[in-house]
Amino acid sequence: MIKHEGLLHFTIPVSDMKKAEEFYAGILGFKVLRRNDHMLFTRSGDAWFVLTYSEKPIDPNVGDKHEIHTAFRVSGAAYDEAKEHLARHGIRIFKEENRLDGTFGGRSAYFHDPFRNVIEIMDLQKIGAH
Repeated sequence: MIKHEGLLHFTIPVSDMKKAEEFYAGILGFKVLRRNDHMLFTRSGDAWFVLTYSEKPIDPNVGDKHEIHTAFRVSGAAYDEAKEHLARHGIRIFKEENRLDGTFGGRSAYFHDPFRNVIEIMDLQKIGAH
């Protein structure tokens, strides 16, 4: 068995690096740490993620399905502010829920990035397997 210590980073595919930086850094507020011609290294809290240029079409979910998505944790006050901020930028939240049961509990909202990746923000209240 591999003795891992945690997640180093994950990758989100994008088809336009400039548009990706405008959305993820400019609108969503993630910190850009490094860039090259095909990757943008960004940070959310203590987690890193890489926006990577993809030549393949990006559309992991049909319509407004959201099974394949990337979730970011926000505080309760930040959740409400984020919803207003997304609306001001014309970003449609296509699903919102307040999960009381399941692995991750709390309020969550799902929306698409410019490339059809689904992003979730969650006011995480509990983690459990109920």
